[in-house]
Amino acid sequence: MDFQVGKNYYGFKLLDQYEIREIQSIARVFIHEKSGARLLYLENDDDNKVFSIGFRTPPWDSTGVPHIIEHCVLSGSRKYKTKEPFMDMVKGSLQTFINAMTFSDKTLYPVASRNDKDFFNLMDVYLDAVFYPRIYEDPKIFMQEGWHYELFDKEDPIIYKGVVYNEMQGAYSSPEIILGDEINKALYPDTCYRHSSGGDPDIIPELTYEEFLNFHRRFYHPSNSYIYLYGNGDIEKHLEHIDRDYLSNFDKKDIDSHIDIQKPFKKRKEVIAYYPILKDEDDKNRSYLSLSFVLGENTQPEIYLMANILSLMLIESEAAPIKKALLQAGIGEDVFSINVGGLQPGFGIVAKHTSNDKKEQFEKIIFDTLNELVVKGIDKKLIEASINIMEYSLREAGNFATKGLVYNKQSLDSWLYDDNPTTHLQYEDTINKFKENIDTGYFEKFIQERLIENTHSALVIIEPKKGLGEEKDKALKKKLADYKDSLNEEEMEELIKQNEELKEMQLSDDSPEAKATIPKLSISDVEPKAEIIPQEIIKLEDVTLLFHNIFTSKIAYVDFYFDTSMVDEQLIPYINLLSGIIGKVDTQIRDYSELSNEIYINTGGINFDTNVYIEKDNDEIYYPKFRVKGKAIGDNIHKMMELINEILTQSKIEDESRIKELIQQFKSRIEMNIFNMGHYISSLRVGSYFSPTRKYTEKLKGLDYYWFICDVLENFDNNNQQIMDNLNKVYSDIFNINNLIISFTGDEEDLVLVKDSLPVVVSNLNKEIKETQKYNFLEKNLMKVYYLPLMFNMYPRGTISENLAMSIMAV
Repeated sequence: MDFQVGKNYYGFKLLDQYEIREIQSIARVFIHEKSGARLLYLENDDDNKVFSIGFRTPPWDSTGVPHIIEHCVLSGSRKYKTKEPFMDMVKGSLQTFINAMTFSDKTLYPVASRNDKDFFNLMDVYLDAVFYPRIYEDPKIFMQEGWHYELFDKEDPIIYKGVVYNEMQGAYSSPEIILGDEINKALYPDTCYRHSSGGDPDIIPELTYEEFLNFHRRFYHPSNSYIYLYGNGDIEKHLEHIDRDYLSNFDKKDIDSHIDIQKPFKKRKEVIAYYPILKDEDDKNRSYLSLSFVLGENTQPEIYLMANILSLMLIESEAAPIKKALLQAGIGEDVFSINVGGLQPGFGIVAKHTSNDKKEQFEKIIFDTLNELVVKGIDKKLIEASINIMEYSLREAGNFATKGLVYNKQSLDSWLYDDNPTTHLQYEDTINKFKENIDTGYFEKFIQERLIENTHSALVIIEPKKGLGEEKDKALKKKLADYKDSLNEEEMEELIKQNEELKEMQLSDDSPEAKATIPKLSISDVEPKAEIIPQEIIKLEDVTLLFHNIFTSKIAYVDFYFDTSMVDEQLIPYINLLSGIIGKVDTQIRDYSELSNEIYINTGGINFDTNVYIEKDNDEIYYPKFRVKGKAIGDNIHKMMELINEILTQSKIEDESRIKELIQQFKSRIEMNIFNMGHYISSLRVGSYFSPTRKYTEKLKGLDYYWFICDVLENFDNNNQQIMDNLNKVYSDIFNINNLIISFTGDEEDLVLVKDSLPVVVSNLNKEIKETQKYNFLEKNLMKVYYLPLMFNMYPRGTISENLAMSIMAV
């Protein structure tokens, strides 16, 4: 279709169009003249097409109304009359992505599919859901997804129930979620960011049904919408459909969804808040110290990227000076960065599991380190490495399979704030500016102005409080008991009736007529041939090389798969522990800070992980592997191989202080991930009692591994020599040329470079033939119950444990 700026296409006026070389797309920006809807179309050759519609939804309180609406609109609509069209499409679609997400200032409904008809169906289901939901005619949807008083018997106590209510109870059991909330309240007290868009479980029950409907009436209008299309779809058909079936039914209107700017503070704030722990839990060194700064506005390209570069440079890199200084001073078991805000991005430094009496030392170390960096200059290799990590992440769209979704999020990071939707998609000039200013003092000046001299900042501390949860539970029971006492007989019976009707709705099946409204694909709509990933098996002298000739924007991806079946059963957990240690300790050539800089200056990263692969159709046969992943461009492939060789053959696993420090960080990150992955942890644990593959994986990545880490850490000072010996034994055994498989993804030109460089690694590997171990995982199935609190990042729908606040698993 030949587009021309200024012309109208099915009600959409084309405002601008231009090439975005960074993402190999043509961007076209439209406005729907009748309804006021905005639309961004990124045209390219990607057949993994993406549609999304988003709304600017600044919350006006912490009742979680944006989150509750996100759930409710996907529970039936004008055209699609089942109870959960969303889940029906999950089950019957060829979607490559389907979800809905509540952010701090927007709500997003994205879908993706490679199948044209399926893509059209998904788009239509979502458009009908957001503009014509059943929420106005059926209050039970609000009761189910939001909250309600539950009562089935007059003699029983009343309790709160609801999907979002239960979900957020799980979320607020995480200290990190509470800390993020408190930082937002401290930094943005006069804006929407002071509220919890997901919902504070203490406040969610304050939301009335009418307020809920009013929020939808106000914000879910085309004039407040941001429509996004990506890929090689039939744009003419899509524009015509969106106009004819939806947008043409609405007239443009003024909607006040403006997001206020927080005025800077005259001096830094200090806030103390609390999170609950049990009365019998140890509260020593369980505090979180954080120092956060507002950097500017997200519409500024340099500010937008600098938040992440600061995080890499100062905190997340192994060479990061603030992290190193805090850990060496014993301030916390783990140090990490936190990004908050929206329109005005905030950068924060967090020390986990420390104490309030160290707050002055915490602040002093941070500012002393920052001042030293400004006066003496930041290590230029560290700056270069941090920029390189950022650039790889942008070029690879964060390694997310459906790249169009990442570009959607990036477009909204400027578009939502009334700026050009492609501002952050066109990042090359900003990255080049950063590179050109490595030696000019640009970064030192940024730190001086935006961190050291910045009074728009906050020191936020959260401390454990024994019995806080019990106090809240007691107050809630009294509140609900008082409410029950206020009801007369007729009101009590009406409440019971409402709950019985809700239960009947939940348990009843959709009618055949309702099911018939859900769009389906026929066999003729589905391509019978599966996509074939190109693979050439190349037998080299000592190893097998798998070559995948795929376009990768000239990034060479090389993976080494080392066999780990020779490792003794009791040492299996050390395999995963080793994957977190090598690359982060000194080698015989350089210290770990220098190693980190060299890796990220010359490559897109060298990473290590473990996995278990199963024989097709037979999970009794499995292949445990240790994977070394590297990526580089052109001539840097050879340098990458040199660094991999250095790590695999010359790592010094002997610095007990450094290794203990790393294990403390592993434990901290596992604990945070348990909140994110409760359903995975539970299912893995269950499967470990029936499948040797899952039992092996459980020892590598499940609760067994977490308990192993806890035990190693608790007894480290007494067993340090044994721990070092075990790590070195596994290190010596694994990096062996026997059974090694190497995978390369890229083009034929880079294949030559890879083959020429492989001897740098392969020739130095251990060649001793090791005996494969026979593991006996047949153990008594003891009855155990595990309670795993769940947290949901951005409150995703569609997970099997979405409706649970706690995952309770009995084995």
